[in-house]
Amino acid sequence: MALELKQQLRLSQQLVMTPQLQQAIKMLQLNRLELANLVHQELQENPVLEESDIEEETQAEREDASPEEIDGGEEQAGDTAEDADGGAVEELGTLDEFPADGEGNLSAADGDEPVQSDAETIADVEWESYLESNPLTGLESRGLSDDDRPSIEATYARRPSLGEHLEWQLQVTDLAPRGIEIASWIIGNLDDRGFLRATIEELARQANAGESEVEEILKTIQSLDPVGVAARDLRECLMLQLKAKRIRDPLVLVIVDEYLDLLQKRDFRSLTRLTGATLREVADAAEIVGKLEPRPGRGFGGDDPVYITPDIYVYKVGDEFHVLLNEDGLPKLKINSTYRDVLSKEGSKDLERDTKNYVQDKVRSAMWLIKSIHQRQRTIYKVMQSIIRFQLEFFELGVSHLKPLNLRDVADDIEMHESTVSRVTTNKYVHTPQGILELKYFFNSSIGRVNGDAMASESVKQKIRTIIVSEDPMRPMSDQRIAEMLKAANIDIARRTVTKYREAMNILSSTKRRQII
Repeated sequence: MALELKQQLRLSQQLVMTPQLQQAIKMLQLNRLELANLVHQELQENPVLEESDIEEETQAEREDASPEEIDGGEEQAGDTAEDADGGAVEELGTLDEFPADGEGNLSAADGDEPVQSDAETIADVEWESYLESNPLTGLESRGLSDDDRPSIEATYARRPSLGEHLEWQLQVTDLAPRGIEIASWIIGNLDDRGFLRATIEELARQANAGESEVEEILKTIQSLDPVGVAARDLRECLMLQLKAKRIRDPLVLVIVDEYLDLLQKRDFRSLTRLTGATLREVADAAEIVGKLEPRPGRGFGGDDPVYITPDIYVYKVGDEFHVLLNEDGLPKLKINSTYRDVLSKEGSKDLERDTKNYVQDKVRSAMWLIKSIHQRQRTIYKVMQSIIRFQLEFFELGVSHLKPLNLRDVADDIEMHESTVSRVTTNKYVHTPQGILELKYFFNSSIGRVNGDAMASESVKQKIRTIIVSEDPMRPMSDQRIAEMLKAANIDIARRTVTKYREAMNILSSTKRRQII
């Protein structure tokens, strides 16, 4: 078969993700702190950008217009462009409508309109008319602040690890340097719970010491704080705590030493039979054991506490809910006047072509960043307003009135793509009259009713939690019984669904919730 080369012409359409559009899509997913870091990074890398120290009074502030009136028809005019995942984001607009002419100047597209100079182009975007299109959605524009927010110093605190805590205590013991060296090997083999994960033989081999010597050092570490640390299993951990608390009740000691598995299963009948004690005595012993700490290392190390700063605030004023975006720490950007003068006709005469092109690229990048930030703020504002419209009863009455909601409902309401709403609601929190919640919290799957409309899964979880809180501790309700009660309350739910929701809320099973009062 002969091989030959042929040329063919094909006409096809495809979406090209420009770097500017990729930046705009990425910016939708950032929370307030991440956006502030991005802006500070751009301020360092782009010499054209600078932070505005003076906040001009906009036309909206002078007229005391509402955000809805400010956005007006501007938001309705934006077209959308499909993204690479089949989604869409609102087209933010570029400076491609001002292509560079042969001299490197920004010029208007072919048509009847006169060509604008670089300075005139920047002046059109800078800044009075552009600021007027930005809705007053921030806290600063309304004179509000969050006094309850933790100070920045609180985020610097770090809890000491269990190893550091024990090493610090070793300094005040009478151990010799050799003993401290062996103790360091023991501490290095503790897990996050505070349990020893190595045998005496392994420790002796690692520390090049005798087993009896390691055993003595281990007893010294077990006497340190927290009580029960360096135990080899749960039984030894609890026995160390009983010894430290000087609890010598024979029943408590025998339950911990021999029947700990039955106690974990709350099998009181078997315990009464095996120990010969009464049910009341076993219950009292179980209460004493229940006050001990099964994980001595719980209070040390681990992840540092995370302080959530809401990206959005929802306040009720009168009978209406108002949305305010948290723009605290987000610099106000503008184009540096020096570079604006450089691009003017007079200032660009003596510039080299490469220098002028460099400045023009930085100006385009700065203008796109500013427009992207404003568009991001407007998109978040519209999404939150739509959520309020769908979940108005939740904001008024609480979680029991949360309705089923999905991303497409909000996307259709604000005429955006579902993927845009997904990006906007990712990793962002809102401060509401019902508490600080993640935006994803408002999107729930539905649970059917025997008669009537479906209800949100979070509302069902709240009802399950209420049933368990009000149950008889001596006779806790099984998942099957809870499912039957919910069906009697017009909620069609299966037992395995109740089990899934109970485990998601970290609630023990009925056998482990049983108590004897």
